[in-house]
Amino acid sequence: MSTIIKGIAASAGIAFAKAYRLENPDLTVVKQSITNPEEEIQRFVDALETAKQELEVIKEKANQDLGEDKAAIFAAHLLVLSDPELINPIKDRIKNENVNAEFSLNETATMFIQMFESMDNEYMKERAADIKDVTKRVLAHLLGVKISNPSMISEEVIIIAEDLTPSDTAQLNRDFVRGFTTDIGGRTSHSAIMARSMEIPAVVGTKSVTSDIQNGVFVIVDGLDGEVIVDPSEETIAEYKAKKEQYDAQKAEWAKLVNEPTVTSDDHHVELAANIGTPDDVKGVLANGGEGVGLYRTEFLYMGRDQLPTEEEQFEAYKAVLERMEGKPVVVRTLDIGGDKELPYLHLPKELNPFLGFRAIRLCLEEQDIFRTQLRALLRASTYGNLKIMFPMIATLGEFRQAKEILLDEKEKLKASGVEVSEEIEIGIMVEIPSTAVIADQFAKEVDFFSIGTNDLIQYTMAADRMNERVSYLYQPYNPSILRLISTVIDAAHKEGKWAGMCGEMAGDPIAIPILLSLGLDEFSMSATSILPARSQLKKLSKEKASSLKEQILSFGTTEEVVEFVQKNL
Repeated sequence: MSTIIKGIAASAGIAFAKAYRLENPDLTVVKQSITNPEEEIQRFVDALETAKQELEVIKEKANQDLGEDKAAIFAAHLLVLSDPELINPIKDRIKNENVNAEFSLNETATMFIQMFESMDNEYMKERAADIKDVTKRVLAHLLGVKISNPSMISEEVIIIAEDLTPSDTAQLNRDFVRGFTTDIGGRTSHSAIMARSMEIPAVVGTKSVTSDIQNGVFVIVDGLDGEVIVDPSEETIAEYKAKKEQYDAQKAEWAKLVNEPTVTSDDHHVELAANIGTPDDVKGVLANGGEGVGLYRTEFLYMGRDQLPTEEEQFEAYKAVLERMEGKPVVVRTLDIGGDKELPYLHLPKELNPFLGFRAIRLCLEEQDIFRTQLRALLRASTYGNLKIMFPMIATLGEFRQAKEILLDEKEKLKASGVEVSEEIEIGIMVEIPSTAVIADQFAKEVDFFSIGTNDLIQYTMAADRMNERVSYLYQPYNPSILRLISTVIDAAHKEGKWAGMCGEMAGDPIAIPILLSLGLDEFSMSATSILPARSQLKKLSKEKASSLKEQILSFGTTEEVVEFVQKNL
């Protein structure tokens, strides 16, 4: 009798294979008294070095197989293993309490992990996962225990695990690992993001796969609907094979649209762009027929390292993206760091509510050396393509004016020193704070474009942290309040002859796409793999019909009413 386990669809596709349980080694720690603290500290340092060498190898493999931005996770892990805030307390405990290295490491790491896990913030929870991953590696060396190595798998399997650490995921052999499923995790966890980039079907957050699935049992992972089918009947296997064929055929149809423009059934053109994090991501944009880059998240340049990137390093990265996009628009978001996205080397104070704290443009306007360096690099790169610059987290007109003034000041300085700068750069803002959306008509007089960041706009409007499971029901992209704010922004832009885009997750959502078309959105920016399905959907929609339903869509009072109306009429 087959069993269905429900979870979160983290990476699309359907996979069939035997279950391979990725068992955690026994890392039981016993407290022991020691007589030679210096010798014990050396034992700890040796284990640290061995772990670092292993991580360097994993990082290099990830760089080759997955690209620079995914390998950055391991650069961050290497930093954790060099972080004096973690390492020194371990050494101090060995020395002051005369205890063994295993116990000292375990106690200190557990304290940090619990501290980060208790925060209602997904970024901080990921830091807990990072500390857990790297300290487990060091602990295994201290205990003389072998860590499982997924790269040694040599037959077709579906991985079953409590969770997959970034180092586990990076070592998966794509020739044999057909899919994976975990007890914990969500769509934004490292393993889910890596699974999507590797195009391995994945279902995460099932709560029970490790207790419900035995080694060697035949399993189906349905990464489309978020289900794991254990010990399926021949009939069920045939049913899912047909579903897989249908999905593969759909993918083949989408692939034919790579070089097509994005036009609706009544010939209205919208732009489909991609969100990227590094120059390496441009390959995926072009392979999926992206008409531009709607969001280049520049913070990856600053992360996973121990000092700020130089102007020259930044210039080379921006130039590479602009050149590879060959004249297609590239919207670069200036540094969005601070608060929930920490840079240890900036030594920013810890905040109780980092999402509403000292971050993004607020940090840049205060730390102007950092901001001006980035702007100079961008301006110097501007002659290599079609650059647009946008400022994140703008809450007031004053912030925009100040940021623009600094940008124009750096532009004049460069020109005065004989550096060529493009005169065609559009300057816009992310609309992610309700105060900005409410007075979009005033902003529209001064900006060249808007890009709506729905991930934050929704959580700020609904006063609900999207990473907090207890209030996640309030993360409602189709809530009438959100739709009215989006409509206000788009209308304000059009009234002033400007364009409005969207770079939040909502832009690639199949239910949101017809709504956004009805509201008049000009540019939809999404993950590269969502572009072709979105293009296919838009080709079947009528802009005229969608527009005629705009007032009705905005008249509803609940999310459910909006969704029901859209599914019935669009």
